[in-house]
Amino acid sequence: MENLKIVEGEGGDLGALMNAIGQKARKAARILALAPPEQKSLALRAAARILRARAKDLLDANALDMANARAKNLASSMLDRLMLDDKRISSMAQSLDDIADLPDPVGRLLETFERPNGLRIQRIATPLGVVGVIFESRPNVTADAGALCLKAGNAAILRAGSESFNSSRLIHACLVAGLMEAGLPEDGIALIPTRDRAAVGAMLTGLNGAIDVIVPRGGKSLVARVQAEARVPVFAHLEGIVHVYVDAEADLAKAEKILLNAKMRRTGVCGAAETLLVDRAGADRLLAPLVRLLLDADCEIRGDEATMKLDPRVKPATEEDWSTEYLEAIIAVKLVDGVQGAIDHIETYGSHHTDCIVTENKDKAEQFLREVDSAIVIHNASTQFADGGEFGFGAEIGIATGRMHARGPVGVAQLTSFKYVVHGEGQTRP
Repeated sequence: MENLKIVEGEGGDLGALMNAIGQKARKAARILALAPPEQKSLALRAAARILRARAKDLLDANALDMANARAKNLASSMLDRLMLDDKRISSMAQSLDDIADLPDPVGRLLETFERPNGLRIQRIATPLGVVGVIFESRPNVTADAGALCLKAGNAAILRAGSESFNSSRLIHACLVAGLMEAGLPEDGIALIPTRDRAAVGAMLTGLNGAIDVIVPRGGKSLVARVQAEARVPVFAHLEGIVHVYVDAEADLAKAEKILLNAKMRRTGVCGAAETLLVDRAGADRLLAPLVRLLLDADCEIRGDEATMKLDPRVKPATEEDWSTEYLEAIIAVKLVDGVQGAIDHIETYGSHHTDCIVTENKDKAEQFLREVDSAIVIHNASTQFADGGEFGFGAEIGIATGRMHARGPVGVAQLTSFKYVVHGEGQTRP
């Protein structure tokens, strides 16, 4: 809530605050787990309405965050993620409404079967419990994470980065107002009221068993720390080293359209293309126009020897470039030997986030989609569709690149677990 006391110091006061937040969230989670779908949706729609009504206040809060960020000389990609305008606020509110309209994931019948002894066994979707979300510069994560957790019957503990602190506090106030209007516990969506970095360490301990899973949403250093120190399960991706492979049998016009969008629509998002791979067999037809397209769009190219020969503006690529997430208008370009060469390169340098093939050959596309071990694989479409909203999830709490439980955009379905419900008629085990 906006009037929460801001705790700036370290020590016992912070520890007591964090533990209190954890215990309140735990109690709220028990209520939210049993809340009817209509009540949760009511809270989300109310929050969306309040957020729209307070758009001017949110813009003012965001202006403070932007001024502070510029004073700290934050990178342009960070500033882009932090910035809110009328369009982004409207989109944030619409996401709350979209999540409210989704089918309720709690109580879904996932599987049912009967044993020879007559026992009827059902697998039923249940909430995870309390989800801790640690994020940096994107204030919209406050709304997305809080809403997705609520829809899935979970309580959320959110720790915003110092960059988005003012914006996140106001968005959180709207969410809390929605909860209260729907008669749900305001502690169901908690925002850590401090910029103190020690709060992150406290969350990684699990707050004495209060937190069931941690989701980091931020840069490589944050995610690496969370993965190294967390004592509870983590849904995370470390980097988005995203590839677009243009096959010899690609339609050039289609490839140009896809590549330009994949790289330049928004360079600071995790689904932005960072490496372009071109089939050596089609290089004479494809490489020069693709390179010219990117250069004309003011995208810096770091290329292999063949790419450098095409234009003096192309800089030489180093070994490091093949495994770099630029998050700005820079891309690495390389020729590879067919679809297998692309697959081998992605396996060597990729981060298992999102990878794309552009080709009109269905067999090659199927090989790529089958063999590339990424959370999202795409045929003939932009990698910037790597987004929970674009998947129809309303929003996402992050992109998970691990192989346990959740993978790809983490939406409401991925924020549930399950339990087995067994029905009998007096059976006993021999």
